[in-house]
Amino acid sequence: MDGPPAPGFDSREQCFPEKATGVMKAIQFHEAGGPEVLRYEEVPHPGIGPGEVLVQVHAVGVNPPDWYLREGMKVMPPEMRPALEFPLTPGTDMSGVVQAVAPDVREFAVGDEVFGMLRFPGFDGRTYAQYVAAPARDLAHKPAGVDHVQAAGAPMAVLTAWQYLIELGHDVPSPFTGRVHRPVPLTPGMTVLVNGAAGGVGHFAVQLAKWKGAHVIAVASTRHEEFLRKLGADEFIDYTTTRVADVVSGVDLVIDTVGGPDSARLLTVLNRGGTMLPVFFAEYDPEVTERLDITVSNIQVRSNGAQLAEIGRLFDKGELQVGVDSTYPLSEAAGAHARAAQGHIQGKIVLTVAP
Repeated sequence: MDGPPAPGFDSREQCFPEKATGVMKAIQFHEAGGPEVLRYEEVPHPGIGPGEVLVQVHAVGVNPPDWYLREGMKVMPPEMRPALEFPLTPGTDMSGVVQAVAPDVREFAVGDEVFGMLRFPGFDGRTYAQYVAAPARDLAHKPAGVDHVQAAGAPMAVLTAWQYLIELGHDVPSPFTGRVHRPVPLTPGMTVLVNGAAGGVGHFAVQLAKWKGAHVIAVASTRHEEFLRKLGADEFIDYTTTRVADVVSGVDLVIDTVGGPDSARLLTVLNRGGTMLPVFFAEYDPEVTERLDITVSNIQVRSNGAQLAEIGRLFDKGELQVGVDSTYPLSEAAGAHARAAQGHIQGKIVLTVAP
């Protein structure tokens, strides 16, 4: 077993919420605001309930929902914003070592290295902490071929790309469209364009499309070209010097990880019958997409340990890699959020927790 037992627990299968004692360090915020509201504080140690395991966290992936929550969900329309009860501990993604298991959990044991995206969609993952109670169904064994930092950077980003491109894994309609997304089968010879290709979702989308045999066009700023070509991009476009629609046509599928009011400019690069997959908020004129015979579809990524286990095998085979932009100690989470606000991220930002 890696690291000391969690306070208040023995390692046998006798672990319930009322057995949790002592304190640990975690990031909390007591009001919405900028990165400065994130505080490194002592909080009660988590207990576990049925279907859960206790994980000593080694690393935490930083994702957009973390700063959306910190900002008070102002990214959403007022009528859709959830009521927030402070203090809150952000975070969904983590990698670590199992310290205890509930009696009904059979797929994991004390000492197992695991990674996962916890309780998403939702804001009860609480992974910015030294220990976390994790639903076993949200976890997979950490691939041996990646370390904890890389594993923590993967879950939300790689599951988003996977559920868009490979297998949705559920029949829950998207809250943004009211429809269930159906991934377009990727086949050799298809042309896929990834806008914002160097970021978390983007760099996994490049790799998954290439894994399926597609011809991949990556769009990012020039400093990311070498990174993306190493991941398999066949073509690279620097959006700071070249307007994509001026030089690209005949694309079967666009994955737009940038979104925003200018997203419609990419519709013209698609073939008739093509598909646009916006990852972030974007609006398209339905009359235009109908005239061009373009399908626009999106998802709300959902936790899925079984999919992560399948993805983990691709990491072990070397078919996927995790790009790490930067790392920060858990105590410096505010610095990590400040880095995220700067943009132009290459891969993922990760918090380190345990040695």
